[in-house]
Amino acid sequence: MACQTYSLLILSALMIYSGWLGNCFKLPQLQTDIDKLKADFNSSNSDVAEGGPIFTDKLKTWTERNEKRIILSQILSIYLKMLEKSDKSKAHVKHISEELYTLKNSLHDGTEKMKYLMDLEKIQMGDLKVQRKAVNELFSVLQKLTESSSPPKTKRSQFQRRCRC
Repeated sequence: MACQTYSLLILSALMIYSGWLGNCFKLPQLQTDIDKLKADFNSSNSDVAEGGPIFTDKLKTWTERNEKRIILSQILSIYLKMLEKSDKSKAHVKHISEELYTLKNSLHDGTEKMKYLMDLEKIQMGDLKVQRKAVNELFSVLQKLTESSSPPKTKRSQFQRRCRC
């Protein structure tokens, strides 16, 4: 039962953060297909509960909508890779895959951002030319960081500055 909840939670979160929840999506039909997929994978086995959930606990640390879109797009890619290795002749596997591909297409910006993050990891910081370029950009990077970390001004504080009562 917990497995059903986790699957439904992941899919619901993916749909909400992609803005796709109301667009031709039949959640009860998908739940039925997921139940059939669980039977295929024998997910009611007792070892499934060991170690806790794979994805849902990690989602708790992602708070902003754009952050969640990035992580959810990666989780969706993992599900699609898993389903590619499944028996696609089964109607429920085909239906779930189609729905997830449609959803993935609506999350394209999350995938692009994740690729960018992975590309950052590949930058050759041992290269002197790369280091010089990085040093030239350091002040701009720090400026952007301080701009994004400063708290936004509220209307109330603006009103208090104008009104000198």
